[in-house]
Amino acid sequence: MFFRSFRLFKFSITTVLLLLASVFTGCVPRSESDVVVYASVDREYAGPIFDAFERTENAPSVARQFDIESSKTVGLANRILQERNRPKCDLFWNGEILHTIRLQKAGLLRSRNWQLPADWPTTSFAASDGTWVGVGARARVLLVNKNLITKDSEWPRTVSELSDPKWKKKCGLARPLYGTTATHFLVLAEKATRASEGEDGFSKWINEVAKNAVVLSGNKQVAQAVSSGQLAWGLTDTDDARIEIDNGAPVEMIYPDQGTDGVGCMLIPTTVSLLKGSPHPIAADLLANHLASKTVESRLTMGNAASFALWPGSKLSIANQEGKIAFMKVDFEAAANLWEATYEKLKNAYP
Repeated sequence: MFFRSFRLFKFSITTVLLLLASVFTGCVPRSESDVVVYASVDREYAGPIFDAFERTENAPSVARQFDIESSKTVGLANRILQERNRPKCDLFWNGEILHTIRLQKAGLLRSRNWQLPADWPTTSFAASDGTWVGVGARARVLLVNKNLITKDSEWPRTVSELSDPKWKKKCGLARPLYGTTATHFLVLAEKATRASEGEDGFSKWINEVAKNAVVLSGNKQVAQAVSSGQLAWGLTDTDDARIEIDNGAPVEMIYPDQGTDGVGCMLIPTTVSLLKGSPHPIAADLLANHLASKTVESRLTMGNAASFALWPGSKLSIANQEGKIAFMKVDFEAAANLWEATYEKLKNAYP
């Protein structure tokens, strides 16, 4: 009787300790019926897609952790790096690509065979080692207030005009330490190192932009400033520009750097990746296949996300824009090698 009571007492103490550990650490054991996602894709787009996935037969539920606008992607990527010895996240759905590649280069992502067609545009939109894949791609565009610049012949046509003194404090951009603007500037840095002007030319330009343009917290704020007439034009993403257009603002969206001398308009895909050693790999694979599907990409391209499709055959696929829009040729993995050095320059120019 004594030994039976002791065993019951020992079991009760163990149970209490486990419950206390889960309370204080915030770690709640999850079965393969759940998948933990860190998402920097805007909640308004990602939320309904997760909801639709959960309604499919035998689908796991999606435990979601979204980022906050001020740290846009960087916070979640750093969290994954901090959790590298004991991953809590199964799947990272990133609204851009730079920090996905940071995780790739740190060896934290799981390689897999993505269910992609043979004519998938692999050069820029899928990892060389199978650790990530692109889903839809927003374009980096110029948004112009037509009431402030009434003649289209006077509209800006290139990103480089952010440093032009004639636009001093009349143009704007998001602080290029986060999100798609950071990725955009990183690619420009990589191209500069391969061009005649080299790194010095890029450093000079970003400092000129910092003095010439109005620097705001995000792309949405840039689009709103143009829409309200606080700025004559700004550099932003297609989704933020499209919202202002749909709201009836007197604005026009321009795909920059076109023509024979232009480098082309930059596309930045959202990216899906899986974490090595994550707690729910089977459930994560199911969700990864869903997010990388043509169906989900169609929702991103047809909605306010205003993305171009990467899946061939879509009306809004990048292949169908040939002759209409010239897109920049980018090697994101090569550009990511310059992130640390480029970030230091950007941090100094945009404190």
